[in-house]
Amino acid sequence: MLSTTRLGVTRALRGQFGRSHAARSFAQSAYQCQGLNEGQQHDRTTHFGFETVAEAEKEGRVRDVFSSVAASYDRMNDLMSLGIHRLWKGNFVRSLNPGRADSEKGWNILDIAGGTGDIAFRMLDHATNINQDMNTRVTISDINPDMLEEGRKRSLQTPYGNTDRLSFLQGNAESLPTVESNSVDLYTVAFGIRNFTDKDAALREAFRVLKPGGVFACLEFSHVNSAVFNAVYKRWSFGAIPLIGQLVAGDRDSYQYLVESIEQFPTQEAFKDMIQNAGFLTPGQGYENLSMGIASIHKGVKPV
Repeated sequence: MLSTTRLGVTRALRGQFGRSHAARSFAQSAYQCQGLNEGQQHDRTTHFGFETVAEAEKEGRVRDVFSSVAASYDRMNDLMSLGIHRLWKGNFVRSLNPGRADSEKGWNILDIAGGTGDIAFRMLDHATNINQDMNTRVTISDINPDMLEEGRKRSLQTPYGNTDRLSFLQGNAESLPTVESNSVDLYTVAFGIRNFTDKDAALREAFRVLKPGGVFACLEFSHVNSAVFNAVYKRWSFGAIPLIGQLVAGDRDSYQYLVESIEQFPTQEAFKDMIQNAGFLTPGQGYENLSMGIASIHKGVKPV
């Protein structure tokens, strides 16, 4: 587990990593990105579940999936994970310990792919009730307007709806021109980054918007570290989840894509390398497995 404050995380890491390594990694990633000409970008392909599609096509198809599942998204999460996703999210927020009672400014948090507001509301509850911080604020950003609309509706059932502590931004995580560089204390993304077309670009953008010492935190489905348990998990994922999607949400295809997208997501070690290549320092092992690796929490710190 990380230290309970952003500053504590940063100080702990500064003695473990040098600034030059992160700077070189970030510069190398930027150089590689610039080396792709427009023709190469047009020809690039990516995964949409188990399909290989043009990068230009994936964004629209993902948008269609989440427009289809927006109204049933959180209810389906309960059914698909047998409610365990609530424990994972609670662990995630507690490990970040958002808020600072000794500051009039509070934290500026950007919750990416946060559509329905589940993580944002939890972070504001934690800042308010645990750290007595009434100033920390969260911007929920999502590429999908239907998911954001669900978040807006649900926010009205919380103390934060229609207040300056909660705002909504429709945008692509790979390019957030309205978010200033070095302006965000904490960048979170929960169960969303596996759907991004260009994950490396999104990580570079996270690095840009975070303040020096700011924390990138990702909760995502990952890879089970037990062969026996993995076999059981795969049977549940590919057998039960699309069927539940058909029976409850009337949408088998979207949930078939979601389980395939989990299978295609990089391993814990590979994703840690991607975070480091974007310029972040990663503490300790770099990630924390939950439920034997069904999900993992990844964290990175922008060097001071």
